[in-house]
Amino acid sequence: MLTERHVIVISLSSDIGGALGHHFEDAGWTVSGTYRRGNASGLNFNHAGSVIRQCDLASSVSVDEACAYFYRQRPPWDMLILCPGTLEPVGRFSECDFDQWQESFTVNFTNQLRIVRRLLACRNREKSPLVLFFAGGGVNNATLNYSAYTASKITLIKMCELLDAEIADTRFSILGPGWVRTKIHAATLQAGVCKAGGNYHRTKEMLDRGEMTPMSDVIQCCEWLFSMPKEVISGRNFSLVYDDWRGENLPNKLVGDGDLFKLRRLEQ
Repeated sequence: MLTERHVIVISLSSDIGGALGHHFEDAGWTVSGTYRRGNASGLNFNHAGSVIRQCDLASSVSVDEACAYFYRQRPPWDMLILCPGTLEPVGRFSECDFDQWQESFTVNFTNQLRIVRRLLACRNREKSPLVLFFAGGGVNNATLNYSAYTASKITLIKMCELLDAEIADTRFSILGPGWVRTKIHAATLQAGVCKAGGNYHRTKEMLDRGEMTPMSDVIQCCEWLFSMPKEVISGRNFSLVYDDWRGENLPNKLVGDGDLFKLRRLEQ
């Protein structure tokens, strides 16, 4: 891992965000990032160049203030990782509170793009910086009772491809990590069977059995993505669980097919 790099982790206080932040700090990176509530005292990032800022992804004002703060600090970033995600509201679309549904879309999609747009100006253009989003389930089927989360994450996948096509000197990738033991599952458990449906039992079973993606795999896959050139990873949606990102053949396969790991209509 190269030293003298700078990563900004949006939602550094999340489980995945915190794990990634500590990993890159241990590897010699300067780590900056955001937290949503409380204060930054518990995040324990001690590098002299680190900048930790409060940011509520549901508030465009809070997002703009945080981005302006990062911009003023001005260490160019090599990787921008966006970890925020909310499953709420859980329940059928026709029965959800629409304002809460819209807020979920704001957190999972709109304000993440607001951050990207504001922080692109302070990226390290000389070293092909990487913007890394996180996807969710539901891309290949109709996931019942999670319409805001599913739709916003799918939109993020397509936006990743559009950004790649428009911005030549920067890489944009999105990673589906699978089932990771994080706080996000609390929304399903709190919603119960009536709102979450069968996913309540599945979530509870996965948590009880411990059948989760190891955080170490999430970190390794993010490192792999950072190490790969634009023609291999940019504009694509990766699955940590199902894609052979550890294999030697995948990079050549991706270079040879610009449609792989992108949203496409299947031909019969």
